[in-house]
Amino acid sequence: MSFELLLLIVGIILVAVSIFWGIKISASRTGIITIVTLGVIGVGLISYGGFTYGLLNQMGQMEHFEKASRLVVEQPVQRVQVISPIEGEQVSCRVLTMGVYPEGHDKDIWVILLPSDDRYYPQSDHTNTSFKRNGEWQVITRFGGSKDEEYDLIVFEADESASQFFSNTIEEWKSALSFPGLELDEIPDTAVEVDRITISLRENCRGVF
Repeated sequence: MSFELLLLIVGIILVAVSIFWGIKISASRTGIITIVTLGVIGVGLISYGGFTYGLLNQMGQMEHFEKASRLVVEQPVQRVQVISPIEGEQVSCRVLTMGVYPEGHDKDIWVILLPSDDRYYPQSDHTNTSFKRNGEWQVITRFGGSKDEEYDLIVFEADESASQFFSNTIEEWKSALSFPGLELDEIPDTAVEVDRITISLRENCRGVF
């Protein structure tokens, strides 16, 4: 649970207590001051916590990203693969990664970045998994390396348990404001690599996010 959401909940509780207490106790001066104080604090916490929590949850929708070159794929699609960016391309700090999947595909699709530190970084939007529709998938990928640093962009198919692991991992990192990456042996066995390309950064992205 985030700090902002906790403030919001505490504020609601304080307002509820002040209302309930106001109904129950006599209208003494001390009682009224206490009720008003609790109510004011509660409303303040609701206002701050609610605004901040809402703002943080809207940030992803307001993100600016670039699109990279796009690979032309023969139809019908035979496998899950990346179509943008393309192998060897230089990309910006935030880019929309897109791909395709064959008809009837029912696995979750995850993009995981592998930079020069040899740790794995799952990528997600609000849906956590890559968004799938009409045979195409996409997810915003965020880079934090140096100019010309190479990354492996890896696509995984994941079952429900592997997807939940990645989602939980991302939430834990966000709550702690720390993104240490995963070791290879931490990736669930039910997450299977299906495609990989190597790209590099055309600008310095350290400290951007």
